[in-house]
Amino acid sequence: MTVISAFVLLILLYSLVSRRMERTLLTPPIFFLLGGVLLLLCYPHFEEMMIKRESFLLMAEIGLVMLLFTDATHIPFKVLKDSRQLPVRLLTAGMLLTILAGTLCGVLLLPISFWEAGILAAILAPTDAGLGQVIVQSPRVPKRIRQALDVEAGLNDGLSVPFLMFFIAVASYGTDGGGMILGRFLFEQLGIGAAVGCGIGLVGGFLLGRAQERGWMTGEAQQLGLVSLPLLSVLACKATGGSMFIAAYAAGIAVRVGYQDVAAQSLHFTEGWGQLFDFFIFFYFGMVATFLFGSLKPVHLLYALLSLTVVRMLPVAVSMLGLKLRPATLLFLGWFGPRGLASIVLGLVFLEEATNLPGEETIKLVVVATVLLSILAHGVTALPGIELYARMTAPGDGGPTGDA
Repeated sequence: MTVISAFVLLILLYSLVSRRMERTLLTPPIFFLLGGVLLLLCYPHFEEMMIKRESFLLMAEIGLVMLLFTDATHIPFKVLKDSRQLPVRLLTAGMLLTILAGTLCGVLLLPISFWEAGILAAILAPTDAGLGQVIVQSPRVPKRIRQALDVEAGLNDGLSVPFLMFFIAVASYGTDGGGMILGRFLFEQLGIGAAVGCGIGLVGGFLLGRAQERGWMTGEAQQLGLVSLPLLSVLACKATGGSMFIAAYAAGIAVRVGYQDVAAQSLHFTEGWGQLFDFFIFFYFGMVATFLFGSLKPVHLLYALLSLTVVRMLPVAVSMLGLKLRPATLLFLGWFGPRGLASIVLGLVFLEEATNLPGEETIKLVVVATVLLSILAHGVTALPGIELYARMTAPGDGGPTGDA
């Protein structure tokens, strides 16, 4: 009860000062992270406040699913088709190179095997839509840059799952059948997840749209109906083996086909409850990070620093070759790839596999170090970064040299 009571009080405090916080460097993830840190420092009996890992994983999954669904409802269809190929490049070459760079970095720096380094790289490859909200919602950032980062954050966590499972399987059982394992997980996680999400989104959107046209729903009931779709995606994927993250994002895109009036008031319930889950994850993560902080070594922090810079920024720059983007735009895209909720969820998924790998403890500590550093660094630099980028680029598109 100590944990829940402290979190509820933090929610009250946050609601009272949330407007004023928007003008400061104190982002909501930092606020709740520091709340968890303070609680553990004041009440150091961590074992007495432990939440079962299964429960923590479920809450983290639901929070991420709600956030992905909400983000997807804001993405125009044309962005997925073109947007000058920015999202496509980030999700293909950019992501593959990020996993490769993270793997090589892990092998060189950490006492883990190649496949364990791949596990770590896959956990830290996805970016966080929640931590990046300040960026993707800022009108000072060019629209197509915001949308590229938003689409990337919405899809790359689900895309990381097959690689994570593949590396876990090979690290645990050897390379025999590794290709079949990857193919199977690609089909199950991506194929089934996308099919489930599209089906739920299309059917749910059609029903919500028709009910709205006939005046059968109250405003509050629209919100309840909308939030049921990502939750149905979770339940369906639990039964079919698909990726609930891909399903939630696909459902958010597909729902607009039949329910085009997904107005802001219809998303308040989804955003509010999704944020509540997210805030609790960051709060509890603050406690975990404080508890493990004494176990962190300089090499863990060095990998975390490289993961947020070279491992992310160099692949992004390489993936954008030929587009003639300005250096400022490349730096902006590369730096603002925060690691947060998705990496926490994938880290918990890895621990739930009960692999008992020799490098398990190292992987856990590096993930904690990277997410902790990202929450603080990206949170503090978000507003100054937007201001600096706006000054360095001409108003408009932030696109190729010569467009501005």
